[in-house]
Amino acid sequence: MIISIILSYLFVAFFLLVVVAFLLINLFFKEDIEVVFERDPAARSRLEVILTYPGLHAIVLYRLAHYLYRKNVPLLPRFISHLSRFLTGIEIHPAARIGKRFFIDHGMGIVIGETTVIGDNVSLYQGVTLGGTGKEKGKRHPTIGNNVVVSAGAKILGNITIGDNVNIGANAVVIRSVPSNCTVVGVPGRMAKKEGKRIPGINLDHTNLPDPLTERLERLQREIDLVEKHLEEWKEKEKEKKGG
Repeated sequence: MIISIILSYLFVAFFLLVVVAFLLINLFFKEDIEVVFERDPAARSRLEVILTYPGLHAIVLYRLAHYLYRKNVPLLPRFISHLSRFLTGIEIHPAARIGKRFFIDHGMGIVIGETTVIGDNVSLYQGVTLGGTGKEKGKRHPTIGNNVVVSAGAKILGNITIGDNVNIGANAVVIRSVPSNCTVVGVPGRMAKKEGKRIPGINLDHTNLPDPLTERLERLQREIDLVEKHLEEWKEKEKEKKGG
């Protein structure tokens, strides 16, 4: 009897906690919720997003930890970050600076380092690392511009700058700065401009990315084919001369 009463109270307390959390997140993180509906076609309702999206949970906990970090609260911001990692599989250092309309899809294995700076309208997919190199102090993590998409498994390492409107292909390893309006693919990352055109807003089509290495090989193959064709024509003419 006593156990059933305790369980009933715990259930009521949990239900109230969920309701309060839903109201607070819906009130203070409205923009972060709207981004989920814009970029994830699987999102069905606000309740579903708030309760079941680890990317949103990680962002909410990060913004709380970041606020406390800026207020110089000791230990607690790092503890919140550690709790977020345990609950979501996403590790964001509370000192990192992240802009508006940040979106994490799935997110398991994402790591964002201490001195990382992320602009507005940025999307990260699972397995992305925004990490440092070496043990130097100061700025040692990347700076990401606006309207950037970083695909699954990509690694951006060191104190480098990724410009605006950039797409980073899946599993790319980027160790050098990238100008705006580019696509980066491969290991190490290679740049491929998108016809010099600015990408409007944010482009989530990260499955049809150009590969500059493949394009160069195809161009080389076309030139070889052309040389072989001219060589065959020359041989035919030489045969005709000898026959004549």
